Amino acid sequence: MSEVIELNDEVLEDEEADMPSLRHSGVQTNLTVLLGSEEKFETFVELSLDASEIDLSRFKLKAKDELVPDVCVYTGPPPTFDEDVDDDLLKVSQMPDLAIEVLSPSQSVSSLVRKIKAYFALNVKSCWLVMPSVEVINVYSQNDKRTFDMNDTEVVDEVIDIRLPIQKIFRRHSKETHP
Repeated sequence: MSEVIELNDEVLEDEEADMPSLRHSGVQTNLTVLLGSEEKFETFVELSLDASEIDLSRFKLKAKDELVPDVCVYTGPPPTFDEDVDDDLLKVSQMPDLAIEVLSPSQSVSSLVRKIKAYFALNVKSCWLVMPSVEVINVYSQNDKRTFDMNDTEVVDEVIDIRLPIQKIFRRHSKETHP
């Protein structure tokens, strides 16, 4: 029995063992739809970012040379691939303006904060840490952190010029709306 407990503890300590939940997936989808509906943004879900220019071990991350945010947002031209070639990009070197991490039940807040520090080292302008279980969003910039919860009407990111209704980020579809 102790072997199973040790194995489970090991998985929970591994920030790469992101096991999204229903709530995680719903919030990730809501954010992508809300941000993607704005013409000024290009959004990508789980895009592999090339982090080989920095040593990720200094952030105590187990990843070697890539980071994968839950949502990436670009305010300018997004990464592109050569349409004349059948190859897709597996890893993108162009960093997003905003990286969003949605906390899953198998992750720790501290592992995602370390990941956010790595994003800033890669010149990402803004990062969000979204915590669905407590309906809280921390918006980080290089020099600041603001916290938003359900007592706020909207989430404001002044660096990227985003204002989103927090109720729509955490909204759940009720059974009454679906027969």
